[in-house]
Amino acid sequence: MVVFAAMSEQLLSKEALDPIVKKYYLQLNPPSLEDNTADIDRIKKYLKSKLAIDNIYVSLKDIARFSKILRQANFKATVAILNELHRFRLIDMEAGDTTDRNYGIAVDLGTATLMFYLLDLNTGKIIDQISAYNPQIKFGEDILTRIHHAGKGNGLKELKECIIDSFNRHIKLIAEKNHCSLNNVYVLAVAGNTTMTHLFLGLEPATICREPYIPIINRPDLFLASEVNLSISTNGHVLVFPNVGSYVGGDLIAGVLFSEIYKNSKISILLDVGTNVEVVLGNSEWLIACAGAGGPALEGGAVKIGTMASQGAIDKVRINPATLEPTYSTIGNTKPKGICGSGLIDLIAEMFLSKIIDSQGKVTGNLNSHRIVKTHEGMGYVVAFKEETAGGQDLIISEADISVLLRSKAAMYTILTTVTSMVDIKFQHLKQFFIAGTFGNYLDPKMAITIGMIPDIPIDRYKLVGNSSGLGACMALLSNKKRKDISRICDGITYVELNVNTAFMSLFNAARFIPHTDRSLFPSVKM
Repeated sequence: MVVFAAMSEQLLSKEALDPIVKKYYLQLNPPSLEDNTADIDRIKKYLKSKLAIDNIYVSLKDIARFSKILRQANFKATVAILNELHRFRLIDMEAGDTTDRNYGIAVDLGTATLMFYLLDLNTGKIIDQISAYNPQIKFGEDILTRIHHAGKGNGLKELKECIIDSFNRHIKLIAEKNHCSLNNVYVLAVAGNTTMTHLFLGLEPATICREPYIPIINRPDLFLASEVNLSISTNGHVLVFPNVGSYVGGDLIAGVLFSEIYKNSKISILLDVGTNVEVVLGNSEWLIACAGAGGPALEGGAVKIGTMASQGAIDKVRINPATLEPTYSTIGNTKPKGICGSGLIDLIAEMFLSKIIDSQGKVTGNLNSHRIVKTHEGMGYVVAFKEETAGGQDLIISEADISVLLRSKAAMYTILTTVTSMVDIKFQHLKQFFIAGTFGNYLDPKMAITIGMIPDIPIDRYKLVGNSSGLGACMALLSNKKRKDISRICDGITYVELNVNTAFMSLFNAARFIPHTDRSLFPSVKM
C-alpha cells in the first residue's frame, strides 16, 4: 500500500515545473532619439528577443498603467506573464525585482468542505493549506436541495455570494498567515462537481438535474477573478476545472489528472468518496466514469456519532477480542468528538472480527460487556464513555447506525462491481487502485476489505491519494503540460449511467452483509 501525503511540499520535479504564471525582471534601455521604440513594444521586443516569449497580449485598460510604472522605475521592472496556452498575457508589472513573489491558490470546492492550497509558483511547493466548511450547507446539505434553493427568488445570488465571501476570507487568511500579499496572488484553480461549479460561477443549475441533464457550460475559459468578485491581484485569473456532463465534475477530472491513470498502459481505478461515490476506470487508451450515492455515511454523515475528518475525530479503532475493550486514535490527538469515515470502517470491521456483531450487523445478544448497551435504535456499542469525550456524552454506535453504514459500503462495492463488469474487467486485473477523498488520508484498506467495501486484492495495489481533487488543481497551476492534459482527459472519458443497470439492486442486496453473501469473494477475511 502506498500513501500519498495530503500535504506535499513538492508535487513536481524541477524539470517538470512550468507554472501558469512566470515573473521576469526586465532591465531595459530607456528610449532615446536613436531608440524610439514605444514602452509596451519595448517590453514585448525584450521578451521575444531575450526570453523567446512571443504573441503577448496586453489589455487596453493596462497600457497606461504599465507605462507609468515602467517609467517611474527607470525601465527596471518585473512583469508577470500568464500562459493562456494559445498566447501569453501580461497581467502585472511592479517596480524593481519582485520575481521571488509569485503565488497561486488551488481550491477543492467540495459540497461539504473547502480546501485551500497556497502555492509558490516559482518553486512548485505547497506553502500551506487550510480547510473550512462550505457555507452553502445552511441552504442545504445535499446538491438537490441547493439546486432547488437556487431556483427560488434570490436563492442563486445567496448561494454564490456566500461561497465567494468564504473564498475571499480564506484566501486572505492563508495569504496573511504566510506573509504573502494578495497583489502577488496571480491565479486561482478551482475543482468542484458540476453543481458546485455552476453555483460558484453564479449560473443557474436547474438543468443539471432535469432530463436530458445538460449543464449550462462544461468547459469555462480562463477569466478574471474580478468577474466573480474574488480579491486577488488586479489582473488575477481563475482556472475552473471542466466537467464532463452533469455527473462527472471538475473534481473528478482533477483527481484523474493527479493519479495519472490516463497515462498508464495498465488498467487502474480511481475511487473518490465524497458526498457521492465517484469512480473512474481505465488506462491510457480509454476511461469510463460513473457516480452513485453512498458517500455521506462514509464521510461521517448520516451516523449520529459521525463527524468529518477533522481535529478530534476518531480515525482509527482496534478492539481486543478477549475483553471487547477498544483503543483508538484521534486526529490532532485530542479528546474524541465523534468518528470520521475511516474510524467507522475500522469500528465495524473490528466489531465483526471480535464477534460483537454478526454478518448482518446485529449485536450478539450473549456478550458480557459493559460496552454493550440498549439504545432506542436497538443494541449498541460504547466506543468512548462521556468522561473521555470532548462533548461529555457517550459515543455509541447503534444497530441503526451500523445498518446505514452497511448500506453505504454495499452501494460502494456494487458500484465498483457494476462498472468493472460493464467492460469485463475482474478486480484481480487491476494493477492500481487509487482511493481519494478526505477519508483517503486515513483509511486502512485491510479494514475496508474486511467489511466488504472494496475488493479483496493485494494490499500493495491500493494507493491512498488523499485529496486528489485539490492536489490535481495544484498541478494545473504548476505545469502547463498538465493543464493541456485536462482536455485530453475530458475528451477521452465516457460516463456510464448506473441507474439503467437492472442487476444493480440484486448486487446491492448481496453486498449488504459482512463482508458479502458470497464469502469466496473475500478469501483474506477470516471468520
